[in-house]
Amino acid sequence: MSTTYSPAAALPAAATSAEDAAYARVTWRLLPLLFICYVAAYLDRVNVGFAKLQMLNELHFSEAIYGLGAGIFFIGYFLFEVPSNLLLHRVGARKWIARIMISWGLISGCMMFVQTPTSFYVLRFLLGLAEAGFFPGIILYLTYWYPAARRSKVTSLFMTGIPMAGVIGGPLSGWILGSFDGMNGLSGWKWLFLIEALPSIALGIVLLLYLDDRIADAKWLSTEDKQRLQRNIDNDHAHVEDHTAAGGFRNRKVWVLAAAYFGFIMGLYGIGFWLPTLVKASGVSNAATIGWLTAVPYAAAVVAMIFTSRSSDQRRERRWHIALPALLGAAGLTLSTLVPQTPAWALLTLTVATMGILTGLAQFWCLPPAFLRGAAAAAGIALINSVGNLAGFVSPFIVGWIKDTTGSPSVGLYAIAVSLVVGATIVLSLSKGSVNR
Repeated sequence: MSTTYSPAAALPAAATSAEDAAYARVTWRLLPLLFICYVAAYLDRVNVGFAKLQMLNELHFSEAIYGLGAGIFFIGYFLFEVPSNLLLHRVGARKWIARIMISWGLISGCMMFVQTPTSFYVLRFLLGLAEAGFFPGIILYLTYWYPAARRSKVTSLFMTGIPMAGVIGGPLSGWILGSFDGMNGLSGWKWLFLIEALPSIALGIVLLLYLDDRIADAKWLSTEDKQRLQRNIDNDHAHVEDHTAAGGFRNRKVWVLAAAYFGFIMGLYGIGFWLPTLVKASGVSNAATIGWLTAVPYAAAVVAMIFTSRSSDQRRERRWHIALPALLGAAGLTLSTLVPQTPAWALLTLTVATMGILTGLAQFWCLPPAFLRGAAAAAGIALINSVGNLAGFVSPFIVGWIKDTTGSPSVGLYAIAVSLVVGATIVLSLSKGSVNR
């Protein structure tokens, strides 16, 4: 009977304890700031879903115009994603991630000046261009600090920024829309873009002062801790296939994962851009109430993500920890359309969908670093993210177009559910040994 060798099992208890303590210091140093940055990033990306509640009527935009504008963000994102991550790998995370945050904060604030469909499209495109590289850059950055065996938990902790943006952003956005509407002659949706852009700019400045690029730069770690952590990274990389940027593009698994990620992102932005609208369609009209209700699915997703990440690391199993949540997300979206809509049913089914989609996404990002390193990781992770995020263009546009055509978003939600099933199937088709690290 075969057994799996664990390096930790061969170490004395004192060594293991010292290593755990070192990783605890790294986590407390890096994760809170990166988490807050991701909350700000995701909030700036999807607050257009709340702005939509007032913006469309005031500017006389159709659902299709909104869907195209919401999605065109990802065209700019796609075009600059790989170059951005390669630049991060070259110049360092501290400078590059700070540049990303400051530039997208400024552009997000400028969304308050939208007057026409063209200005809406242009600013959404520029926002995508500015933000390109942030998420894959952080995923790459974490591989500089954590070996594969510890990566699921830390990646999930970072990615709880998505649901926490919903927990915080839903009530906050609803409150801004209701409380600031008409203040100084500005509509609530304009205040929304302005107020929620400010944290991103401030956090970009903090990153310049606080972040360390690599283990060797960390003055807050002892020499022994630096050597211990770097040795773990070096040992981890000894089992990785590709090292060059070209290798990342040539690797078949990169393209397979990009296809799977496309399906998962269809689900993410189906929820992200339309959740406030779906809650409103169930019979809730007050903007502040919609904001509080949309926080519930995201709060439940935080719990699911943390629980699943622990199971994934303990079992050293990735594929089923990705596929099963994705299938649960598809079931939740489908069930949300099958009975006459009430707020309670919409909230229950959309909570199930949100939990499944976000949990599967968090686990997904354990896969690319299992077979990529160095420039190949920078290129491969960015490629997967950029191709997958094209679904962020397709998903809101499809749902918007179908809603305009049929008067109901149900068919669009079915299409998103199918895409989640396809993504789960692709992940399960991967060989177990190539990704379970």
